[in-house]
Amino acid sequence: MPPFLIVALGALGAAALIKKLAQESRRVNAELDEARNDETAVAPPPATLRRDPATGDYRPQQR
Repeated sequence: MPPFLIVALGALGAAALIKKLAQESRRVNAELDEARNDETAVAPPPATLRRDPATGDYRPQQR
């Protein structure tokens, strides 16, 4: 088999592999973005800290 055919087949295989990896990367990132959006929609607001006059420590505000 001539060397240029081996190089051409290697380049073709590498291009196909890169295309498949890019497609998988986009799919995984889409799943992560969806999970991140769901997480922020459900997450409660952060607790507000108030200073305790007796100890001087900051504690979460009682609701």
